[in-house]
Amino acid sequence: MASVHESLYFNPMLTNGVVHANVFGVRDWVTPHKMALLVLLSELGRAGAQLGLLERRRLNRLLLPLLQGPDMALSRLRKAIEECCPHLARSVHIRLKLMAEGELKDMEQFFDDLSDSFSGTEPEVHKTSVVGLFLRHMILAYNKLSFSQVYKLYTALQQYFQKDEKKDGADENEMELTNPEELDGKMEKEELDGPLREEEIACSGPLSQKQAEYFLSQQASLLKNDETKALAPASLQKELNNLLKFNPDFAEAHYLSYLNSLRVQDVFSSTHSLLHYFDRLILTGAESKSNGDEGYGRSLRYAALNLAALHCRFGHYQQAELALQEAIRIAQESNDHVCLQHCLSWLYILEQKIFDSCVLLEHSVNKSLHFGLPYLASLGIQSLVQQRAFAGKAANKLMDALKDSDLLHWKHSLSELIDISIAQKTAIWRLYGRSTMALQQAQTLLSMNSLEAVNVGVQQNNTESFAVVLCHLAELHAEQGYFAAASEILKHLKERFPPNSQHAQLWMLFDQKIQFERAMNDGRFHVADSLVAGITALNSIEGVYRKAIVLKAQNQMSEAHKLLQKLLIHCQKIKNTEMVIRVLLSIAELYWRSSCHIIALPVLLQALALAREYSLQYLASETVLNLAFSQLILGIPEQALNILHMAIEPVLAHGAMLDKGCAMFLVAKCQVASAASYTPEKKIEALESAISNLNEAKTYFAKVDCKEQLRDVLYFQARLFHTLGKTQERNKCAMLFRQLHQELPAHGVPLINAFK
Repeated sequence: MASVHESLYFNPMLTNGVVHANVFGVRDWVTPHKMALLVLLSELGRAGAQLGLLERRRLNRLLLPLLQGPDMALSRLRKAIEECCPHLARSVHIRLKLMAEGELKDMEQFFDDLSDSFSGTEPEVHKTSVVGLFLRHMILAYNKLSFSQVYKLYTALQQYFQKDEKKDGADENEMELTNPEELDGKMEKEELDGPLREEEIACSGPLSQKQAEYFLSQQASLLKNDETKALAPASLQKELNNLLKFNPDFAEAHYLSYLNSLRVQDVFSSTHSLLHYFDRLILTGAESKSNGDEGYGRSLRYAALNLAALHCRFGHYQQAELALQEAIRIAQESNDHVCLQHCLSWLYILEQKIFDSCVLLEHSVNKSLHFGLPYLASLGIQSLVQQRAFAGKAANKLMDALKDSDLLHWKHSLSELIDISIAQKTAIWRLYGRSTMALQQAQTLLSMNSLEAVNVGVQQNNTESFAVVLCHLAELHAEQGYFAAASEILKHLKERFPPNSQHAQLWMLFDQKIQFERAMNDGRFHVADSLVAGITALNSIEGVYRKAIVLKAQNQMSEAHKLLQKLLIHCQKIKNTEMVIRVLLSIAELYWRSSCHIIALPVLLQALALAREYSLQYLASETVLNLAFSQLILGIPEQALNILHMAIEPVLAHGAMLDKGCAMFLVAKCQVASAASYTPEKKIEALESAISNLNEAKTYFAKVDCKEQLRDVLYFQARLFHTLGKTQERNKCAMLFRQLHQELPAHGVPLINAFK
């Protein structure tokens, strides 16, 4: 049919292979599919009051996407109509059959009768309605056809109908050879793949201008709201190439090609498409018509700005800076303050790669508010909050700033920025170690409805904000031992953000981290080691840190220490304070395992100072627990118990199950060590309390399936029961310890020299 379309409706003027005519000069033309739609409208008018209210409502909802969308096979069209009104679908099929199997004059008579829809004092169709405009366009396009073109159209209609008849015959034969169970399953699948899933509709041959615009706007909307419903990158590019083959100057197609290339991180194709978009925008004069004499310069400066953003996204900061300077120069010449504010925002992003400075960003926020650019101002406030969170500002001040930006969001209905703000709050509470507050913010975002209008069936809010929140939610569930729930969330993330989507790296990293933690808890260090490569590919700093943890668990102390020292220097250089503290805690643990307890104290004090300076409360509590363990090792358990009381509450309130278990285990150790100097009555009371704390620790470790720590707790409990003379309880703990000990052989490290 593509060759028929080209011969019928396109006659471009070619000079040396270059198209000089606008192929979208004809806004619409008659095709067999559109004739089927005309028959549907005619039968709908004839049915009149015979149709029920519900059937008419369904048909009205069906008509708009059919009129706007690309051509489809007759079988798909019939199925769509059958779902709304079965007897109308039969009428349409009979009318098309009579026309296709009749003579050419039947088609001529059909188009003559269409004009009657507008006649009378109360016409069936109003001329200015959507259906009326469609009918008038079709009548006008048909009247402009020559006799040979009319004959070719009639031949195409016959082929269109016969193809559907052949498909029906093949389906009937297949039904006879298929058992009922398989047939039911197939029909259910076909119902799920309904006719209104536009991502499955391929553009066979050229589209009219309206169809092309509808296709592009639809795919752009899907890329923004629900990437999974859009065409696959390769299929979408094929359709865009098909559009550009007939109209190389179609600027919007070049821009969608640019967005499609960004999905697969193709820097060459995305740059090529972006430059072509602005070239075509200038050549076609679209900008000059809408913006007067400024149109040409406006396209140039925004082209440079978009090119700078593209280079920045791919990490080409030097090229981005050159393009940004060009955009600033042209914007200053044109006195374009809006473009200059966008340039200022990107300049801050580029400068941030070199040094941290809030001056540019604060200036950008003030200017954006002055020129009435709430979107840009809000993004600036979000960036300021993020930077100040990393600088250790108090959480209450950051939340006040976000509250001010939220007022802008709700005032101007900036749905996307509302999502970003809530995701930002989730991340800040996670950074500060308040998992309960982070969970609350995550649930708030997930329970919200989008303010943006999207089509029925399109998943709302498939943005980076939702990906971030769902990843945090999965990690929070895994930390509390709800691994099944975490797996369900990750499964949902994989469906919502497929591996080829732009936000897939987020859940990939969290998935690898959760698997790593489970393997470490279970003592399967070889499995954890195999996951390090995947983590490193997604986040090099996390990968190196996890590799050091595996080496430490395997008692390769020298290699782990070298790796941690290199990582510490790198993190101090890039000012990643959170990772610096975690590395310092790991280094202190290496010193314990090497019996260098005194050397570990300055390292822990340095970590504690950093955690308090940057308001990282949870890391500060974890550091205090490590200090308490050091004091226990150095023989001052009473002092260790005193500082434990000020650190254990945040851990029990917001900590992971593993950290809660370790904290309670440490409390029990300190209680037992302190009981040595007590009177017999007090000693028994202290040991009973220690056993109670060990039971609580055992519950926490069991939830995360942490077998090594469970073995240590059982060993400690058996010793305490033996001291108290409780033989039955001692034997039970000893039996469970033996089972775990046979499953997880010891690595030669004394029990007392490990906090976690």
